[in-house]
Amino acid sequence: MRYLVTGAAGFIGFHCCQRLLAQGHDVIGIDNLNAYYDQALKRARLALLAGSWTFHELDIVERAGMEQLFARGGFERVIHLAAQAGVRASLTTPETYFDTNLVGFGNVITAASRHRVGHFVYASSSSVYGLNATLPFSTHKPVDHPLSLYAATKKANELIAHSYSHCFGLPTTGLRFFTVYGPWGRPDMALYSFTQAIIKGERIQLYNNGRMRRSFTYIDDIVEGVLRIADRVAAPDAQFDARVPDPASSSAPYRVYNIGNHRSEELTTYVRLLEESIGTKAIIEFMPLQIGDVTATEADISDLNHDVGFTPSTTVAVGIPRFVSWFRQYHRL
Repeated sequence: MRYLVTGAAGFIGFHCCQRLLAQGHDVIGIDNLNAYYDQALKRARLALLAGSWTFHELDIVERAGMEQLFARGGFERVIHLAAQAGVRASLTTPETYFDTNLVGFGNVITAASRHRVGHFVYASSSSVYGLNATLPFSTHKPVDHPLSLYAATKKANELIAHSYSHCFGLPTTGLRFFTVYGPWGRPDMALYSFTQAIIKGERIQLYNNGRMRRSFTYIDDIVEGVLRIADRVAAPDAQFDARVPDPASSSAPYRVYNIGNHRSEELTTYVRLLEESIGTKAIIEFMPLQIGDVTATEADISDLNHDVGFTPSTTVAVGIPRFVSWFRQYHRL
């Protein structure tokens, strides 16, 4: 098939492209290569991609550029991963999130609809669960109380996608990712920054005094889920009842899934495994809970398992040493 992957130089985008190319698909990737984090890391990812592959340095905010790309693209599938990431940064630079995650998302989905893409798959986030306190988080429950602007933009993406599915028949599937980690990960994420600090003998900060739980999900599991869902084109739910609407499905060709490790781990366990992998004790500074953070996440992935037969299974005891090995190799430490 012919795929468009947006955010192709990003953490998840790179791994998706790598898997698609290994499977023999025709892949077109775009990324604006912005300076949110080290551009050299993004270019190093791109340098590893080979096969039936074309890359364009292009910003999804450029409406004309998106229209031209889709007009000549002939894309059968779109995996839309380009976004401004980061919960905390959304509190200080909100305009970037409005531009990329709302205007940019609108440009891509509009072009996908106009040019009859067979399936539009896009990244949402576990952060949309916000104030929800019932664990595990289920896609069948409302998510109307986000705790950050980042989360609000991801919820908005799901609403926009539904409107396009309903009005134009565009099959859309949103994927709520849970704390993704692994080789080639982002430097602004905890595992990367913790590893760097521990190796250098610097202090790491654990918020909410370390009392945090997360469904840490290894990158290979995320990619497997994404590609299986891409192959399962969203269709109207024959059981959908508009009197009691299910947030995860619709009478339109629309779906939302969680992709996350069904096992939630304490942040302190995560740090302990990291210490063991590095061979050095961490210097820890305990901090209060930050604005925008949730104290616990846990993914209900029963729908993912039922519909595509997949359950993420890589444990942090396996995934963290793999990351540390990559980190030392990449940074020559």
